[in-house]
Amino acid sequence: MPAAATDGPFEATFESLGGFECPEWFRDAKFGIWSHWGPQSVPRYGDWYARNMYREDSDQYRYHLRTYGHPSEVGYKDVVRQWKAERFDPEGLMDRFAAAGARYFVAQATHHDNFFNYDSAVNPWNSTKVGPGKDILALWKAAADERGLPFGVTEHLGAAFSWLAVSKGSDKRGRFAGVPYDGSDPAYRDLYLDNAGYLPAEDVVVPDPWYCDDARFHRYWLDAITEIIDRYQPDLLYSDGALPFGDVDYTPGLDTVARLYNTSARIHGTNRAVYQQKDRRPEVSSVGVLDIERSQTPSISPAPWQTDTSVGDWFYNVRDVYKSAGHVVEMLVDIVSKNGNLLLNVPQRPDGTLDLECSQLLDDLGAWTKTCGEGIYGTRPFRVFGEGPGSVVIDGFTEDRVNWSSSDFRFTRRGNTVYAFQMAWPDDGRAVIRSLAGHESVAAARLLGHGPVEFEQAHGIVVVRLPDTRPVDVANCIALEMATA
Repeated sequence: MPAAATDGPFEATFESLGGFECPEWFRDAKFGIWSHWGPQSVPRYGDWYARNMYREDSDQYRYHLRTYGHPSEVGYKDVVRQWKAERFDPEGLMDRFAAAGARYFVAQATHHDNFFNYDSAVNPWNSTKVGPGKDILALWKAAADERGLPFGVTEHLGAAFSWLAVSKGSDKRGRFAGVPYDGSDPAYRDLYLDNAGYLPAEDVVVPDPWYCDDARFHRYWLDAITEIIDRYQPDLLYSDGALPFGDVDYTPGLDTVARLYNTSARIHGTNRAVYQQKDRRPEVSSVGVLDIERSQTPSISPAPWQTDTSVGDWFYNVRDVYKSAGHVVEMLVDIVSKNGNLLLNVPQRPDGTLDLECSQLLDDLGAWTKTCGEGIYGTRPFRVFGEGPGSVVIDGFTEDRVNWSSSDFRFTRRGNTVYAFQMAWPDDGRAVIRSLAGHESVAAARLLGHGPVEFEQAHGIVVVRLPDTRPVDVANCIALEMATA
């Protein structure tokens, strides 16, 4: 490894990396957009296609069989070759994302399918040599840099070794019973990996172990992620899972995090990069920012964190029912009130474009953030995150929309201004806020998107009189200017 990339303030140890301090850009940004996009979008049939097409009883197996052919003859290698990204317009998309309110952008570098979305010397199965003939990451980075958006990448490679092992199997019944799938062909081991020993004895939805103990794959992973850091110098690096690999004192992941931070410090004078993973144990999560997939924290976290989610499925899926813009806004407000950020995937079609529903959702998000963004960007948590009976359900990947009432508020703060988001518009035209302490006096109140509004305060309770017309459809925001002593 070049000394310029490894020498710096951080060593590859938990003790050293535990000194990580979250950069202000991330704390201020609050909302990012993610391109979780690659060749698995080609069938337009959802996430984990490259695995499930080799699982005989799965919906995606049946779809693949009826659409492309049997996976012993037409496998994932053939799906990859059909990905052309022929209408991919990173500049136009980045303009849309910025207009929607995104303050950072994140691109997928590689998924569990072991296909790389950039010009790689480590893996020949990449987007410059197979499929699009384009360095997708380089194009995304150039568009983000031009617009001043911090640029991040996600890697999902750690799970690939066991995840792809099903490609070594075969049907258990029917005409093709016992005929090996194309993953057994040694000509394609660079894509499907040497993982026959990880083929499960029985069909499983989630591979076990999720992360392998194969030292050769550990080296391959480290080489790949090192290549990404050295070529693209990301402001954010996300691993889909815990810090790779395993529960040991030293892991290749520690090398990667140290390299990420030292590279950033060399470029900027101090580290401004963020590493994200999903292990909640303090000794692990302290090396960066905790990411929580499709869920969140129940209350204010002292350390910044992030929810990652998608408008619908992770890869484009014609069967999807999308979240509405209102649902996304409510999630954003609730998350930010608890010291979190929201990273939102907007699924792209295989040609690189967005469908009409996703385009409209971005427009709706942009209209809301233009009106209420003052209460989001650059804020910090208030003394309490909210009040009222409404609350998100925290249970695995549950993301049900909350039935908010006009008594539900979420709070943020910047300086002497407390922002109170009323989660449902009141029928009586009043906002009754009960969370201010007796010594907290309001000097003035504004409804964002409207202007000054009348209010009364007694015994800590603030009653704001609202106009007849609401500025936005969901989560209207009242800015309370606090009197200074």
